[in-house]
Parts: sequence; structure tokens; C-alpha cells
Amino acid sequence: MAEPKDEHLLDVVNLVKYFPVTAGVMRRKVADVKAVDGVSFFIRKGETLGLVGESGCGKTTTGRCILQLHEITGGKVYFQGTDLTRIKGKGLKGMRRNMQCIFQDPYASLNPRMTAGDIIGEPMVVHNLYKGQEYKDQVAACLRMVELEPYMASRYPHEFSGGQRQRIGIARALAARPSFIVCDEPVSALDVSIQSQIITLLMRLRKELSLTYLFIAHDLSVVRHISDRVAVMYLGKIAEISRSDELYDNPLHPYTQALLSAVPIPDPKVDRQRKRILLTGDVPSPVNPPSGCHFHPRCHVAMEECWKREPDLLDRGGAHWEACHRG
Repeated sequence: MAEPKDEHLLDVVNLVKYFPVTAGVMRRKVADVKAVDGVSFFIRKGETLGLVGESGCGKTTTGRCILQLHEITGGKVYFQGTDLTRIKGKGLKGMRRNMQCIFQDPYASLNPRMTAGDIIGEPMVVHNLYKGQEYKDQVAACLRMVELEPYMASRYPHEFSGGQRQRIGIARALAARPSFIVCDEPVSALDVSIQSQIITLLMRLRKELSLTYLFIAHDLSVVRHISDRVAVMYLGKIAEISRSDELYDNPLHPYTQALLSAVPIPDPKVDRQRKRILLTGDVPSPVNPPSGCHFHPRCHVAMEECWKREPDLLDRGGAHWEACHRG
């Protein structure tokens, strides 16, 4: 994916994360869960990259590896040109001020013993940003940014609705004034009516604060509204990556085609006319993934080459990348 690196805020190069599987009294390693297996992509400054796929494909693990919450098995993660895999201690803490996360579950991600103000202000304390009245003013400003009132700072998480809790989580992510945020399925636990409000809020904040997002989700219809580009992930690997409109209008990979064919269309006439692609079987185990292309056991157009050799992620033109032998 060659283009000027100075346009990139984040570069992920051949990222690998294996989790050991142990057994027996001595807890000996017997296998590896290949959660992320050679993933590469970049995110430009001010851009939103959507990362989609089925549950267990490695989306969240990829986000956690970027934030260095998991020690990676192999590969490189460059943030603003700095290799995060080589930074430890205070250096990594300083970089983390610019990299924050919005978590999936607004109920589990907030400490029930802390007030909303303390939760939002915690990054300011950790990074020693503000004190005294300035600290209180910044907490109030963060609440206003997510469309909550400053007086709510004294309330505890159980006093808020699910949508309000997620707004507090977003305010916490903004508190340290980061340039990059990993949005780990931030709307999947919310009602549909609230989802649109949170998506609209995230889009507004990106524009006002010049933020860059990695937006992780399994709902393709949600990703389409917020993403500039979309990467489709399957069993630890990138299957396809392209501009959002191009991917939805002209999906190339059989897996992407199957996912998009399952997205509901509100017009019954259009829905009846389109071809539905049904995937057979379950997602294979990441402990023992299939040979060759990982998708071939479920692919409706698989050929002999697919189980013999793993396809490379290649540019099919117009910055549309696909990993398929039929390309």
C-alpha cells in the first residue's frame, strides 16, 4: 500500500498476535490461537478506517495491539512515524496520551465507584495535565462536548442511561486531547435510535477536533455512515480494503459480497431482486486455520488453488485491495 508516509498517522505492518494454548498440570504450550496473522494497513490523518468482520475474526485484538494493550507476537506499529513496539515505560505513557479507546460496553467500562467527573478526569490526572479549578473546567468542557450538562459530573454510572454512559466513555477518551481514537464497537450495545445519535456525535467530534478513528464494528450498515475507507477482516487476516463507497458499490472478495448481501434493505422490491449469498458452516478455529485461503471452506466460488496457496493482498486498481485468487 505505497503512498507518502507523511500523510499517515498510523501504519500497521504485518501485525501478528498469537495467544498460547496450554494444557496439563505443568501448563505446557500445546498450540497457538492465531488471533491476528499478518495484518497490514494505514490510516491517514483525519481519516476514519472501518474494520469489520464476524465475531472472533481479530478486530478487537488488532485495536488492542495498536494501543499496546497486548504485547504483539510480530510486526510493527508506527504512530506518527514512531515504532510503538520499541517504546517502553514513560515513553509509551507519553505516546498513549495521543491514543485513546472508546470501549464496547458502556456498563462494564465505567467504574461504578467513581463519579462521572472522576471517570472523565482520570486521564488528566494520569498525564498530569490539569489541577484545581482548571481541572474542573476541563471536565465540564468534556461533558459539554458530548452533549451532557456539567452538573452531571457528580453522578454515578448507575444514574445514567446506556447512551449517556457511552457519552461519558467518549468524554473520557477526549479528556487527554488525543489525535487518534480506537472506537471498539461503540454502538453495538445500544438501541438503534441511540446508535444514530452516537455516530452523529463521533462524526461531529472528528470534524471539530481533527480526530482520526479506527472504527471497529460487525454491522456494515453502521460502518458505512462514518468511514472513509473500510477493511474487511476474516480469521485474523485482511480480505479486502477500499474506499467506503467503492467497497459497498463494488465488493470484490466473496466474503465481502456475502456480508453485504445480508445487510437489510428497507425497500422490499430492491431486497427481493438482489442475490443472497449464504455462507455454509461455521468460522474455522483460529487454533488450526485452513490451509491456503482461510475462507475457502465457506466460499461459494472456491477453486483448487484456494486451499493450496494463501492469496496476497493486491491492489485491483483505484486503491481497492483484495486477497483472492480469482482477482
